[in-house]
Amino acid sequence: MDMTKLINMIVNIVTRKLINTGVNKGIEVASRRGKTAAAMTPADHTQAKAGKDAAKRARQMARMARRIGKF
Repeated sequence: MDMTKLINMIVNIVTRKLINTGVNKGIEVASRRGKTAAAMTPADHTQAKAGKDAAKRARQMARMARRIGKF
């Protein structure tokens, strides 16, 4: 394997991890509606948790759809 392919592979792995982290952080901020954890009421906390759970289920369903699409 030449160096160019190796470098591209490493760059792709790092880029994928950074993008996933950014998307997850964005979903968290959107579920909290931009508030900090200290400024949220208990009702806000439960609603934010529900939003996080919905986002997690959506990611799982997208992953399952990709797997089913391979067959």
